[in-house]
Parts: sequence; C-alpha cells; structure tokens
Amino acid sequence: MVFATVLASAAATGSLPREQDPEPAPRAGDQALAPVDQDLLARAAAEAVADGKSGTEAAEEVVSRSGDRWGAVYDKGEYETFRQALDGEYTGVGLVARRDGDGLVEIADVRAGGPAGRAGIRAGDRLRTIDGERVDRRPVTEVVGLLRGRDRTHVALGLERAGRSWTQSLTRTKLSTESVTVRRLDGGAVLIRVAAFTRGTGGRVREAVRRAPEGAGVLLDLRGNSGGLLHEAVDAASVFLDGGLIATYDVRGKQRALYAEPGGDTARPVVALVDGGTMSAAELVTGALKDRGRAVTVGARTFGKGSVQMPSRLPDGSVAELTVGHYRTPAGHDVDGEGITPDVPAAEGAEKRAVAVLDGLGAAS
Repeated sequence: MVFATVLASAAATGSLPREQDPEPAPRAGDQALAPVDQDLLARAAAEAVADGKSGTEAAEEVVSRSGDRWGAVYDKGEYETFRQALDGEYTGVGLVARRDGDGLVEIADVRAGGPAGRAGIRAGDRLRTIDGERVDRRPVTEVVGLLRGRDRTHVALGLERAGRSWTQSLTRTKLSTESVTVRRLDGGAVLIRVAAFTRGTGGRVREAVRRAPEGAGVLLDLRGNSGGLLHEAVDAASVFLDGGLIATYDVRGKQRALYAEPGGDTARPVVALVDGGTMSAAELVTGALKDRGRAVTVGARTFGKGSVQMPSRLPDGSVAELTVGHYRTPAGHDVDGEGITPDVPAAEGAEKRAVAVLDGLGAAS
C-alpha cells in the first residue's frame, strides 16, 4: 500500500496507489465522512459490468456520493501508470515546479537531457500558462498534473525570463525520477533533496548521509515533495533517529503506531526545508523530525494532507482508493487540513535562511 500522495495525477499526474493499513472512519479536514463500504463498491461495479456498463463509472459514482475528498477510482491503464510511478518512472517534460515568494509558479529544476532541458528552459524561469491555461496561484500539485498530462503527447508552456515572454511546445516522454539528489554546500554541509518517496528512496537518503563528511550538517530539502510510499518515508526518517515513534494512526478505533528503526545518525545537525508543496508522506517525515527535536524546520507551512488511502481491486480490474484514516505526529498533531508550521518561516531565500540556521546549529565545515 501507499501513503496518500499526489505524486503523479489524481490531483497531479496521477497519485500513487495509497499506502497504509485499513480502516478507521474516514475524515477530510474537519468534515466527518461516511465510510465507503468496500462490498457496496464491489457490488456496484459488478452489477454495472453484468449490465454491460462501465464498472469504473459505477464505482466513481459511489465514491463521489461518499464525499471522500481524496477517494478515487482508476482504470487499468491509469493504475499501471501509478505502478510505474512507484518504481520511479513517469511521463512528462522534465521540470520541477514550485511556488515563489510572489505566489507565482517558477521552475525549480530542469532534468538534464529531458524535453525541457533540450529546449533551453532554465531553473528560475516563471511558468505562466500550460496549454493556454493560466497557472498563477494554482496548487503546485495541479500544475504538475497539467505538465505531465495523460491524454496528449504535446504540451505548450507559456514562460517568462527577465521580462521576456514566450511559448515553448514540448513533447512528453517517459522519464525516470531522481528521487534523491545530493550536493555539497559552501562550508561543508550536505543538501539532500528528496523529490518523492518512490522505491529505494529511504536507502538513498541513508547512503547520502553515510557518505557525508563526519560532523557535516544535513539540509533535508522536502519542498515540492508530494509524498509516496509510506515505508520509504519511515526508512528516511529512521536515518536520523535511533528508534522511537514516527507517527500514530487509527484503524477501526484502534490506535496504531509507526516506529523508526534503531541505529540512525542522531549526532549531525539537521534542517528540514519545506513549503506548501510538501505533502502526505513528506509531512510525516517533517512532523517526526520536528516533534522529536531532531530537525529545525524552515520554510512555509506544508500542504496539510495527513489522510491515508487503501487500494482495492474491483471486478472489472479497476482500482478504488478510499480514505481509511488520518495520521498524527509524535506530539499528537493532526496534519490533515492543518499542515505543519515551520520553526523558522521563510519565503524568498528560504534555502539561504536554512543554511544560516544549519550553521547556527554548529554544523562542521
């Protein structure tokens, strides 16, 4: 199973199949939801198929009536896209988008060799439209969904750079995600950017910390990370903890808990850099490190998606993902609809501010 996310699209390009255990009474924000009965959902789909209708559409109608904000039904092809996303593959143009200090969308990173990189698009360019639709002040997850798309091969981007505006047509292609990238900062600290919690991400974070110079601080960049696999998020948090609580959640009224593996690095100074695109599994990591006193958090309030979905396969092969619960941080804070407020607020120049905080923690250089 997969922690609730929007890594590829439901709200972005197709969210991953969601993670976790079954099945408390679901809730979105402060609104109580009526749980969707799995048997009812399966019966509706089976009856539709028997009548020669679409089981997927019948299931979608049941989920829609339930009021489950994050519940969704995906056909076989869409779910295969999710599976590929879990393995670190997606169809897109090779851009990472984020919100800038003016509330506009800017290009945070460009994948070398991808369609955007070959077209000369650069980090720092502002993205104003996608296929003619303005994206100013849209959630970053929606922007990602428009960039990756599902139904069209080509996409037209309206861009700005230094007062110049132009439209660039790109052809989407299959790309592999680089879930973890590492670079040394001036002064000796190490920046570890985690773009998503796809398979192997926790191990890559562990290896990056293991290779860092002794005593060097770590800037853990979770900006724009829309989530992913729960066990990978737990593995990543475990890198900085020596066991102990990561999060709690309820299943049918019974509280359950997630714990870090023992033996993590508890000596290095750590700063977690977050923003409004930090979601679900990334918020779980943020909350664990913040509440456990293991990291100072810098940036903007996180998205606030602390819900958990569970996938179930329907008779026609489609897959329904329904909200089954919500998690809380070690200190008992409910993230869903609230997000996590960083210790040190920062908008423009957030990375520079985070580095200054890391220096103040006594990171070796």
